[in-house]
Amino acid sequence: MTDHHPIAGRQPIAGEPETTDRPGTTDPRIAPKPALRRFHQARWDEKLIFELGAPGERGILPPTPEPAVTAAVGSPADRLPAALRRGTPPALPELGQQQVLRHYLRLSQENLGADLNIDVGQGTCTMKYSPKVNDSFVRDPRIAALHPAQDATTVQGVLELVHRLEQLLKEVSGMDRVSLQPGAGSAAIWTNVSVIRAHFAARGEPEQRDEVITTAFSHPSNAACAKTAGFKVITLHPDADGYPDIEALRAAVGPRTAALLITNPEDTGIYNPRIAEFVRIVHAAGGLCAYDQANANGVLGITRAREAGFDLCHFNLHKTFSTPHACGGPAAGACGVTAELAPYLPRPTVEFDGERYVLDHDRPESIGKIRPYLGVVPNLVRAYAWIMSLGAEGLREAAEIAVLNNNYLMHRVQRIRGVSVPYAEGRPRVEQVRYSWRQLAEDTGLHSEDLGYRAADFGTHYWTSHHPYVVPEPMTLEPTESYSRADLDEYAAILAEVAREAYEEPETVRTAPHNSTVHRIRPEPLDDPKVWSVSWRSYRRKVLGEQP
Repeated sequence: MTDHHPIAGRQPIAGEPETTDRPGTTDPRIAPKPALRRFHQARWDEKLIFELGAPGERGILPPTPEPAVTAAVGSPADRLPAALRRGTPPALPELGQQQVLRHYLRLSQENLGADLNIDVGQGTCTMKYSPKVNDSFVRDPRIAALHPAQDATTVQGVLELVHRLEQLLKEVSGMDRVSLQPGAGSAAIWTNVSVIRAHFAARGEPEQRDEVITTAFSHPSNAACAKTAGFKVITLHPDADGYPDIEALRAAVGPRTAALLITNPEDTGIYNPRIAEFVRIVHAAGGLCAYDQANANGVLGITRAREAGFDLCHFNLHKTFSTPHACGGPAAGACGVTAELAPYLPRPTVEFDGERYVLDHDRPESIGKIRPYLGVVPNLVRAYAWIMSLGAEGLREAAEIAVLNNNYLMHRVQRIRGVSVPYAEGRPRVEQVRYSWRQLAEDTGLHSEDLGYRAADFGTHYWTSHHPYVVPEPMTLEPTESYSRADLDEYAAILAEVAREAYEEPETVRTAPHNSTVHRIRPEPLDDPKVWSVSWRSYRRKVLGEQP
């Protein structure tokens, strides 16, 4: 690799597309303009923080307590029960302030994210712009310094905000009651599954109603949560048009059916126009229906779970409602249910008695707690602020722009050699598309993962899909409403360039990435528990063979 010099005559970075002169410019002092944005990420051979520093180094020296204070208070450690005291001090890294600053700034230079790149390639994660003013709200000490065990009388403002957000999500979903306790989308699905189980237990059918139906293109957490809760999972596969097979549903339902857990539109971006009929069939068999609306970005203000007849639904506030995804957490989930199922929601619930907001723990039919406390309050604040800033008309406009952006990007991507859009040929998608590079793979021997590694050389990335790959050689894009036409054009140009290289310069793609900090994952399966490591010390002991 070569250095990045923004002057004429710069040598291109390995695999970088050819440069072209700026139109109308003949001045040799002006650098040529690349066909695609130049990118070269910082790469540091940075050690783990546990390997840095030296014994005795300190970032701050707290003042020594005055003798009179020590005499009066004693040692804080002496106040701990003996069973809670450490035999030896924790092996924490010892570093000066400058070392800490360098370490974390270097790591930050090796990251990509929604504030740095066109993040439409995060697939089903609905990466959108999170207004920075909302971050200022959660940094306010009245939010940042909250303790979850504070008495309800001291957090009336927060409880009011949670209560108001629940009312807003009731309007968005059409449901009668909403819980914001789940800490993420999968936790929200688990909440719904637990409510379903409690419902049938109360009806005296816990053993009979032991089957849950889902679909191949619904989020895998639906099947995973149902299985974890003890249900048998039946998966419906798509018909020729990509819709969940309704005849397979009719064959699957029966007296053992507890529920249908379904995403719509599914992770292909295809909306199931027969969704109300699906719900009717399951209800006729005595089952419940739960709507996975983790990605509701294309239907806000347009359609609601209640109008389709659903009994439960859930949202991911860290997707649809703009709170940061934050590398998988902290997230925030929301569950909506009908009045019939409301008694089973997690406790405590936030109630308003006309004068003050209270936490109601006296809910004998509740499934209990999903997490220790109410929810991820900073992200609830962000979601509330985002909804209130847009209003009802703004939410619908956000959905309409998301759908427009998605179909515009699909129009551009379909022109690229080697890519296709499986199922429902010629029909629009809603908020995302699951593409296929099958033709390119057959032509070049390169796979979707290879293209993803090469995309990193242009300062962006994309996601393939959940496993198993029902769509062969998948690529899932979801542009949301946050990205401009210029952004979408640039992203499509990156994909077109990577596809061109795959056909004309396959070695460039096969050996990528060249300009990024990411690396290729070793192909051998990680299926040996003897080398699984959940900490650095475990890795040193189990993989490197070092003695503790």
